[in-house]
Amino acid sequence: MTQPRFDVLAIGNAIVDVLAPCDDAFLAGEGLDKGAMALIDTDRAEALYAHMGPAREISGGSAANTCAGLAALGSRAAFIGQVAKDQLGDVFAHDIRAAGIHFDVAPREGHPPTARCLILVTPDGQRTMNTFLGASQHLSATAIDADLIASAAVLYLEGYLWDPNDPRAAMQGAIDAARAAGRKVAFTLSDAFLLDRHGDDFRALIDAGRIDVLFANEVELMGLTGEADFEAGVAMLAPKLPVLVVTRSEKGAIAVAGGQRAEVPAEPVAKVVDTTGAGDSFAAGFLHGHVRGASLRDCLTMGAVAAAEVISHYGARPEADLKTLLAQRLG
Repeated sequence: MTQPRFDVLAIGNAIVDVLAPCDDAFLAGEGLDKGAMALIDTDRAEALYAHMGPAREISGGSAANTCAGLAALGSRAAFIGQVAKDQLGDVFAHDIRAAGIHFDVAPREGHPPTARCLILVTPDGQRTMNTFLGASQHLSATAIDADLIASAAVLYLEGYLWDPNDPRAAMQGAIDAARAAGRKVAFTLSDAFLLDRHGDDFRALIDAGRIDVLFANEVELMGLTGEADFEAGVAMLAPKLPVLVVTRSEKGAIAVAGGQRAEVPAEPVAKVVDTTGAGDSFAAGFLHGHVRGASLRDCLTMGAVAAAEVISHYGARPEADLKTLLAQRLG
């Protein structure tokens, strides 16, 4: 097997995040479920944006955020996602390349426009996301370069992008390419609501041995396994996967691989400002360690450090020097 050009190649939604603070009353007035993620159409996106207070625009998207974390840690990352030929598309492409991430998907002409996620952040740091998928849901199988997939040690897939038909087919093709090249496939379930729509697909991927590393949170674990008890869910799922990683918010995270289990507490944070991207950053830290052969515990610690950094400020991408933070934490 040839030496990989990239440590991780990720496929996901190419989104620009629009973040604004709000209070619980605003969420109630807009009929929004605090802490949830909802898919919205063009009309709803325009109406909600008009009601939001002053906002910040930051390139985002779950897998793209993970790439940003990987690059900040010193990993070689590449990203595949679809933007439109418009202003936000230019912003996204500039930001991801400026972070040192390989990105060469051509922008799409015409409508719909580049995707955006309207994120409302309450004083307790909880984020309520309203996502307009726009051009990102038109990623086609022709954007999947098998040679590029084969050039990465790990293919990382974002569950959010499994929802639209075209990107789902693109990701299935990418899994085939990674498997043919003898590369690993990592998958994040992204959100519990997806399990209602595609849980059978995800279970089939796991049962067929097409996923090497699975990322889930407690709620997603319960939805995937049907087990209300956390330990029962882990016991059911872990034997089916080479590596299972489950995040538990303030309770830390666990990983199980080859019958071995590791667990770490959450890293201390002076103040939780915005939880947007916590899981994305955790995945970046874990994968950064995983491709380097680090122990399960060290991989979890790297994930926890990266997640703690990103929830300490607005925005889903790192601002502090993650390399320094890891050196201080792990020595």
